[in-house]
Amino acid sequence: MFFLSIFSFSQTPDNYIALLAPQDLMTKVNAIVRYDNQRIEINAIDDMVVHTKRIVSIYNKYGDKHANSLEFYSDNSSIKTIEARIYDSAGNEIKKIKKNDFTDNSAVSGGTLYSDSRIKYYDYTPISYPYTIEFISEVRHNTTAFIPQWRLVTGYFLGIEHAEYKIENHSGIPLKIKKENIDNNQVVEVSENHFTIKNLPGVNYESYSPSLVTFTPNVKPALTKFNMNGVEGVNTNWKDFGKWVYGELLTGTDILPQSAIDDVKALTEGVEDKIERAKIVYKYMQDKTRYISVQIGIGGWKPMLADDVNTLGYGDCKGLTNYTKALLEAVDVPSYYTLVFGGRNILDIDDEFSSAQGNHAILCVPNDGENIFLECTSQTNPFGFSAGFTDDRVVLLVKPEGGEIVRTKRYEADESVQNTIANIIMDDAGGFTADVNVKTTGFQYSLHEGIENKTERDQHNYYKNYWDNINNITIENIDIVNDKDTVILSENVKLSATNYASKSGDRLIFQPNMFNRVTTIPSRYIDRKLEFKIDRSFKDTDEFIIQLPLGLKVEAMTDAKEIKSQFGTYSFKIETLENNKLKYTRTYILLKGNYAKEDYKAFRDFRKQIVKNDKSKIVLIKA
Repeated sequence: MFFLSIFSFSQTPDNYIALLAPQDLMTKVNAIVRYDNQRIEINAIDDMVVHTKRIVSIYNKYGDKHANSLEFYSDNSSIKTIEARIYDSAGNEIKKIKKNDFTDNSAVSGGTLYSDSRIKYYDYTPISYPYTIEFISEVRHNTTAFIPQWRLVTGYFLGIEHAEYKIENHSGIPLKIKKENIDNNQVVEVSENHFTIKNLPGVNYESYSPSLVTFTPNVKPALTKFNMNGVEGVNTNWKDFGKWVYGELLTGTDILPQSAIDDVKALTEGVEDKIERAKIVYKYMQDKTRYISVQIGIGGWKPMLADDVNTLGYGDCKGLTNYTKALLEAVDVPSYYTLVFGGRNILDIDDEFSSAQGNHAILCVPNDGENIFLECTSQTNPFGFSAGFTDDRVVLLVKPEGGEIVRTKRYEADESVQNTIANIIMDDAGGFTADVNVKTTGFQYSLHEGIENKTERDQHNYYKNYWDNINNITIENIDIVNDKDTVILSENVKLSATNYASKSGDRLIFQPNMFNRVTTIPSRYIDRKLEFKIDRSFKDTDEFIIQLPLGLKVEAMTDAKEIKSQFGTYSFKIETLENNKLKYTRTYILLKGNYAKEDYKAFRDFRKQIVKNDKSKIVLIKA
């Protein structure tokens, strides 16, 4: 009876009627997956068929993205069936989309030189909401390196009425499965490699929430032996997988022309320190090449030949990383090709489950027990700088003897500093002129780097937006110095503003924190559901010297304040100096961490106090 009850739920006429979705799923949703059935047949090491049937009711424009009426294909996969139907709110069919009605485009961006990856999709423009879309497809793959995961919760405010995932493994090759966040998420394991979800409510977005993948259901599959575009590999663990990448994807791709070898040897002649040699070679590579996406080779995983990159002067992350590795080998600097999930959000390679993971390649240069990571796609990155894109995450080093799991550099608060110094001269009308210097390091450097390359107009607009708390601001001069040796960006800005201070009779009232103010308080939740996460630590230090107008003196000012919490610290004070000057100093440190939902109120209170104190005022009166 138990199994009968599971299988008795299948697609019904009600699934097409948006208004008949279960009421307990209707609260605060943009869309509901009414029915999702994904069945994967693995017939052999080079034969996999994926069957998909999905019915989604969409209730507003934010739910349109969950239609997912698309399939990818390439020279190593083919779409056998693809169709869709659209239904109105009452479940009446209003449109049928056949295979030839789908748009067929390249699946990569315009920056890609060439690729065999393509996509068929249908972009429906609704006349009204709600509506329901049914999508059916069958795709045959010649590769088994990328078995689709089961991850239904692809966004917030998305309910799941019924979903089913089943792998039928007829290949005779052992299949590995990793189940994540299965408990307490309405998941039933029907049998081996067969799972269902029924009536899973949507997740409401909450500020500072961790990534959805960390707490929503997911099933990861992988064969212990696989085929990637005609090349077979072994995947019992990360050591085996890394050894396969080295042997099958990298070996033979690192041959350089003698001219390139002679170039780097000449540049590094007499340089004994290997890291100094690596810096010279890295600069040589940056000056000689540029990034362009090249999605070819074995599953898009095999890099271009180093010789081709040298001749053409371009490559993608794989090709440029492999090229840099070959150049370093020419001057006796060892390095390791490294697979990583690159992006502003931190995402780890799963160190407990070996499979084809990662969306980016970087290079690791070992140095006395410490790893230095090089971003080879950037023509401007300082040597060894990874903050903001590949920092603080688990990655896979590819070595001849096999793969090795390590973590990239984590930038602590004292390494991600923004130091703002300003000399300010106020006038008796409430305006001021100022010379401001902002120096940034670490992650904060990554937020500011690139400003020096903007046009003068864009720079002016940038600083006006950056200091949007100052009305009537005029940017008079900008001088930016990017020191890549120390990895410090120094922004020197001369500016002026009128009517910054408000007048009240004989008094001028102004806020001394002109140039680094926290203005937002995290949202309030009566009953927060999720834990919260601060991705990166940082430290802000500020010192503003304020020359008061002649004939005015301080009548009142806010007392110094110091706040300590588990999330960081904050302090500020205002001191009187000689010659009618004031000194405003401020330090704000925020600490990376995963925090319990019960601590969110304390975190919000911490930020609320910062916002309040950043608005502290000084009252001037005639002397």
